[in-house]
Amino acid sequence: MAEPEPKPGDLAPQWRDLSNNVYGILHGHGDAAPIAVRFERHGWSLRSSSWYGYEVGTTWCEVELEPADGPDVLLNGMMDPSRFTDLAALLDRFGLSYTLEMYDEEGSLLREMRG
Repeated sequence: MAEPEPKPGDLAPQWRDLSNNVYGILHGHGDAAPIAVRFERHGWSLRSSSWYGYEVGTTWCEVELEPADGPDVLLNGMMDPSRFTDLAALLDRFGLSYTLEMYDEEGSLLREMRG
């Protein structure tokens, strides 16, 4: 029996078993809540994951947003590697300053983008 189609905001089955492959820093945005809400406004799911952290997701990406010590928010999670530039474009649309890194299953850096 085939897996059911994911609901909007749910990570597609083919990406669920990946280890974290995307990491980033959202510079100068110490509070994760307003960033998480921006994702939600674009159709992503939103869940609180800790006192100050949030999990946001869609069918091709699911990441945690956690405030770091200081003014930054950390981003980490799993995503369809072919959509890396889509995530960067969304962060650009939000007007965020960021650094993103994509890794393969062996932990080697594949791509890095700054915005």
